[in-house]
Amino acid sequence: MRLAIDVMGGDHAPDAILKGCVEALDVIAPEDELHLVGPKDLIAELLAEHGVSDPRMVIDHAPDLISMDDEPARAVRAKTESSIVRMTLSASRKADDPVDAILSAGNTGACVAAAIMHMKRLPGVHRPGIAVTIPGFQGPVILCDAGANPAPKATHLWQYAIMADVYARLRHGIAEPRVALMNIGAEEGKGSDLVKETRDLLRATPGIKFIGFVEGRDFFDGVADVIITDGFVGNTVLKMAEGLAKSIFAAIAQEIFETDPGLALKFEPVVKSIYKKNDYHEQGGAPLLGVNGACIIAHGSSEARTIRAAIRNTRDFVQSGVNARIVERIAEATDAVRPSAEHA
Repeated sequence: MRLAIDVMGGDHAPDAILKGCVEALDVIAPEDELHLVGPKDLIAELLAEHGVSDPRMVIDHAPDLISMDDEPARAVRAKTESSIVRMTLSASRKADDPVDAILSAGNTGACVAAAIMHMKRLPGVHRPGIAVTIPGFQGPVILCDAGANPAPKATHLWQYAIMADVYARLRHGIAEPRVALMNIGAEEGKGSDLVKETRDLLRATPGIKFIGFVEGRDFFDGVADVIITDGFVGNTVLKMAEGLAKSIFAAIAQEIFETDPGLALKFEPVVKSIYKKNDYHEQGGAPLLGVNGACIIAHGSSEARTIRAAIRNTRDFVQSGVNARIVERIAEATDAVRPSAEHA
C-alpha cells in the first residue's frame, strides 16, 4: 500500500502527524510506503531532529496550506499547491503513479471537495458521505453521514445506507446490518419529508435490512448497526457523543477518588479499559464512502496515536474491497428502485 498523508492537517500538525507516521512503521508491511505531503524542508528537518530515516517514508513537496478557517471549495481551487490538493491529485486516476489511499486530519470540507474534484466519485454515486464507527455497548455503530453533506437529498441518504451497509459487512464483519434512519421520533408519522422519502426508498431496496426510524437516545442501545442522517446532524451527534464520553469518565474517576482514594486505584484499570474502547483516538479516521479511491478523514484534534491507528485502519480498508462492492450494490439497487430524477 502507498498511503499519502497530509502532514500539515490538524490542530497538532505537523509534529503529531509525523510522530504518528513514525509510530505506524511497525504496523505497515516492508513494501508499504508513507508519502508525507507538505513543505519538503520542514518535514526533512523534523525527521532529522528525531533521528528518523526509513526508506518507506517518502516526502512529497506541497508548500501551501489550507487552514481550518478557509472556505473549502474556494481554498481547493485557489491553493493548488496545498497539501490537501496535492494529496488528492496523487490519488487521482490521472496521476502517473497514483497512491492507494490518502489520509488527512485537516479541513474536512476541503478534503471532501478536493477528493470529489480530483479523485472523482464511484460510478453511480451521487454524493460521498463520511462513515464514522462509534463504539456501542452491543458492538460498533456506523454513522453516515458525519459531516460531508449537511443538506442532502433523499437519494443521497438512500445511497449512504447502501454504502454504509457494505462497509459494515466487509470492514466490520456484520453479516446482516440493521439499518435505521435518525429521526425526531420512531413513529411513522413523525419527521420531515426528507426522511419519509428516504424511508420509502429503503423499504423498496432489496438486500437492506431496514428497521425504520430511531431517535438519538437509541444510538448506544444496540438497536441498529448502521444509522443514517444528514451531515449536519451526524457531525453534531458525533461530537456530542465524544464530549459526553469524556465528561462521564472524568466525573466517574473524580467521584470514586473523592469517595475512596484506595478504591480509585483498584478501579483505575477498569475505567481505563472502558475509556479506551470509547476513545475516538483508537478509531483513527473515517472513510469518505463514494469517492473513487480511499480517502480517510481523521479528527482535527488527532494525536500521534490517532494517526497511527488511522494508518492501520486505512490499510485494512484498502484491502477490504469495499469500493468494488459499493459500485455493484448501487447499480443493483438503482435497477430495483429507480428513484425519480427529481430526487437525484
